[in-house]
Amino acid sequence: MTSRGLVLDSLEFRSPERVPRQLWTLPWAGLNWPAELAAIRERYPDDIVTCPGFLREPLRTSGLEYEPGIFIDEWGCRFENRQAGIIGQVKVPALRDWAGLDRVRVPTERLTVDLGRVDDFCGRSRAFVLAKTWSRPFELLQFLRGPENLYIDLAERPAGLDRLLEKIHAFYLEEMELWAGTEVDALVFADDWGGQDSLLVSPALWREMFKPLYRDYVGIAHRHGKYAFMHSDGHIAAILPDLVEIGLDALNAQLFTMDIAEIGRRFAGQLTFWGEIDRQRLLPYGTPAEIAAAVRTVRRAVWRRGGAIAQCEFGIGARPENVAAVFEAWDGPA
Repeated sequence: MTSRGLVLDSLEFRSPERVPRQLWTLPWAGLNWPAELAAIRERYPDDIVTCPGFLREPLRTSGLEYEPGIFIDEWGCRFENRQAGIIGQVKVPALRDWAGLDRVRVPTERLTVDLGRVDDFCGRSRAFVLAKTWSRPFELLQFLRGPENLYIDLAERPAGLDRLLEKIHAFYLEEMELWAGTEVDALVFADDWGGQDSLLVSPALWREMFKPLYRDYVGIAHRHGKYAFMHSDGHIAAILPDLVEIGLDALNAQLFTMDIAEIGRRFAGQLTFWGEIDRQRLLPYGTPAEIAAAVRTVRRAVWRRGGAIAQCEFGIGARPENVAAVFEAWDGPA
C-alpha cells in the first residue's frame, strides 16, 4: 500500500496496515543532529508531505526566518531572532494603532501558485499531500497588533479589529479556494489556542469570532473533496467538540497537556489525531522506554481501526534517540 493509502485508511477508520507517520523538524534539529536526523528519515520516511508553494512571484520578505537577526515576513511582521534554527518573536507590532489599518498589505504573491506544477508534484508523489496554506488568523492578528494590544482589542472590540480580521479572512478564503482546486489531498490551517492548562480566550469569544472562520475553511475543503487538517498548541479541550462539529478531519494537538484518556472516550472514532508525543518533557528529557509507554497511551486512547497519525516534532531540545523511539513504538505491537 502507498503512503497515501495508509493515511486515507487512517482518516476513514479502515484498519491501515500500519499507522502512518510524519516527522516535523525545526532547522535546529538539522544543525545540531544532522547525521541522526538523516538516519531517522531514512528508517522512517514520511507518509505525509507538504507541497512546495511553486509561486510565480517571490514573497516580499527580508532577512532569514531561522537565523539570528531581523526577519520581516510577507505581511510586514518583524521578527527578532537570537538563536539559529528557530523562529523569532515579534517585539514591535506592524500595526500599532488603527490609523495604519489601510496600509496593511495583503501578500497577493501567495496567490501566484503555478497550479500545473502543484498537480505534477501531487501526481508524482506516493505520499498524502498537504496544501501549503497554513492559514492562521488568530496568530496573524497577534503578529500584526502585538499580543498585548490584541488581548485589549478582544476585550474592547474596536471597529478596526473586525475590519482587520475580515481582511485576513478574505485573503485566506481566496488562498484556500485556489489550493482546493489542485490535486492536493488536504487543506491546512493553524492557530495556537491553548495555554498550559486552559484556552487563551473564553470559549464563548472563540465560538463567536473564530469558529465561523474555521467552519469556512473546512467547508471549502469538503466541497472540493479534500480533507481539513488543523494544528493548535496548548490545552484546547474546551473547543474539541466544536472542531468535531464543524467536520474537522485531523487535528495536531499537544495531547499531553490534556487528559488523553478522556479525549479518547469522547472523540475517538470521530477525529483523527495527527500526533503528537510530549515535546515539552518527554522528547527532551525522557527515556526511550518512557516514549514507548507514551505512544501506547495515545494508541489505547484514540486508535479505533484508524484515527491516528504517528507524528512528532524534532524541535529544540529533543533527543534523537527519543524521536526514533516514537516511530519504533508506533510500528511495534499495540
